[in-house]
Amino acid sequence: MTGSESLVRLADGTVKQVSPLTGTVVWTIPGRGGRPFAMPTEDRRVVDPETVNRLCSFCPERYVETPPEKERLVAGPDGPVLLERLPASRLSDTVAELRRVPNLFEILSVDYWRVNHGYVPSGDLLARASAYVAEPAGREQVLTLLARRAGATGLGAVWATESETEQLAQAIDLFAGTHDVVVARRHVVDGARFEDELAGSGTLTPDEHGAYLAFSVKAMAALYRSQPHARYVAVFQNWLRPAGASFDHLHKQLVAIDEYGPQTERELERLAVEPDVYTTAVLDHAAAHRLVIAENEHAIAVAGVGHRYPAIEVYSTSAHQLPWEHSDAEIRGFSDLLHAVHAATGAHVPTNEEWHHRPPSAEQPMPWHVVLKWRVSTLAGFEGGTKINVNTIDPFTLRDRVVTAIARLRGRGEVAMMAVGDECSHRRGVLKYTD
Repeated sequence: MTGSESLVRLADGTVKQVSPLTGTVVWTIPGRGGRPFAMPTEDRRVVDPETVNRLCSFCPERYVETPPEKERLVAGPDGPVLLERLPASRLSDTVAELRRVPNLFEILSVDYWRVNHGYVPSGDLLARASAYVAEPAGREQVLTLLARRAGATGLGAVWATESETEQLAQAIDLFAGTHDVVVARRHVVDGARFEDELAGSGTLTPDEHGAYLAFSVKAMAALYRSQPHARYVAVFQNWLRPAGASFDHLHKQLVAIDEYGPQTERELERLAVEPDVYTTAVLDHAAAHRLVIAENEHAIAVAGVGHRYPAIEVYSTSAHQLPWEHSDAEIRGFSDLLHAVHAATGAHVPTNEEWHHRPPSAEQPMPWHVVLKWRVSTLAGFEGGTKINVNTIDPFTLRDRVVTAIARLRGRGEVAMMAVGDECSHRRGVLKYTD
């Protein structure tokens, strides 16, 4: 037997893990880690050039199917240009590389904040909503979306009895929401022959992914500013339907909530007595067991221990804790590692990308980190009854698999330059969040 209490390989090859942060127990049985995760599509549909930009509601030719956008990033002759609060009549004037739009079906609605916290939309939001629906195109878009939401929530019959004035009075809820979606331009990769050639995080260029991440970080900060009662903004990316995505179109979700959530609460309690736990229990442990996947000047990626699904963790090594306090170079360095592990994973593997950061009101130090989980197994009765999770791939195998893929991608120039695998320093104390 080799390993330590949180990571043990038994004589037959079984690997047992315990998460150093959550206590989750995971077993990996030998012989399953090498099986393919991305299965080929049986009935491939050829891309129709006439419809390639309207495959789903997030596509460029269907902008009116999302609530009125807050901002977009477009390509300009001198670099990216930010456009904010476009009226409906100008939505198709440009093609957005990235858009930030409200989620039509919010986890916490505007009414939730209104009733439970006394939230009142600002005069600026009221003015914007009024101006937007004063334009015929905007009024039609808003009424269509409100009717769709009413029907989906079982209020369609009530909606149909209301006057247009009463219906438009609800328009403010499409502008004051704090559950946003950051949508990338492509549904399929440029030049795709088949509709299953999806454009995921890993198919972006390093520059495109850097812009995507930076845009999402700014959106996160904006949500904290816009909702005074928010204690935490959860950021995540569900990729493909088995991972919870409604559309197979690249997007992140940002949700303001009025509590930290149980996981963050537990981690803050641990940090109160052991502020360097991420250094000692996670990163130093990964270095000791050769689980480091890649690193650069600003971030480090490791194979995670004690996750229900194969998981790669990317940590910022900056002294800054809040994502929006990072410098442009630090955000880009973090992005390069996250992009590389996405590219190594492949666009046909369902994944959840989960962001973790210190809540602004919390005193305990916490590093910004992202966990990328491969949703390649289904929890069943054994896991439910025993609370022992059977994972299909152990951290050692995961590390080797991802290292090999990143090295190959780096050689082709498809990911940024970084140290990979045994090239990494494996030094202790790389995190600076407690400095």
